[in-house]
Amino acid sequence: MIRLIASDIDGTLVRDGENELDPRYLDQILRLREKGFQFVAASGRQWHSIERIFDPIKEKIFYVSDNGAYVGCYGRQLFVTPIDRQLILDMIRDVRSCPGLDIALSGPDVVYLETKDQKFVNWLVESYRFEVSCVPDLTKVEDQFIKFSVYKEHDVESAARHIYERYKDKLKITISGDMWMDCMEKSVSKGAALQQIQESLGIGPEETMAFGDQQNDLEMLERAYYSYAVGNARPEVKAAARFQADLNVNHGVLKVLQLL
Repeated sequence: MIRLIASDIDGTLVRDGENELDPRYLDQILRLREKGFQFVAASGRQWHSIERIFDPIKEKIFYVSDNGAYVGCYGRQLFVTPIDRQLILDMIRDVRSCPGLDIALSGPDVVYLETKDQKFVNWLVESYRFEVSCVPDLTKVEDQFIKFSVYKEHDVESAARHIYERYKDKLKITISGDMWMDCMEKSVSKGAALQQIQESLGIGPEETMAFGDQQNDLEMLERAYYSYAVGNARPEVKAAARFQADLNVNHGVLKVLQLL
């Protein structure tokens, strides 16, 4: 019997960067909760952004944000996993030396930016609906840091390849879409966060359903027997999942939830 459902957001429930969720998802999640299902929204996004997307039912779901570095529910932290500060300082200096790359440095509640690209800032605030603080020097910010994101409008994987090679043994690094390379503490993943929720609720992988489309969803899919890749997922995600749903633009996840 399925008791827990976890889903990625960008590329799975909505197009990348969208902040409006089809209301039918909200209705369906509430109906499933009435039957005893728990729902987890799992994303590379900040928890504020997740909460705003699910605003009408935000008190009814768990949030896994920043690729698993933050686990919470309705504004309450449950688990937070910070990155060593010296690693953060080293990465800031390395990325600064690479033209065309921007940094988004995430604390538990705020994303810090030192970019001069106002279009990028506006996009994070207006599309992702992040809580953002623009600062003159990221190395001077005093906060816990739970995610270091490298941004490029197209093909960040190639543009930041040398960053990946330099830090892949020190941090958990995942590619999310065409624009983001996300770096977290080595133990962090959506799968590890989902496991924390499963163990807290006494729910096993055989009672769990999960949906995803990108590399940062792979560990989460491993924690669910009912693992689904949406039709637009990367090939390696489709290969890892037991089942396949329709494209995100065709509301593939909703179609599966309606079957429940």
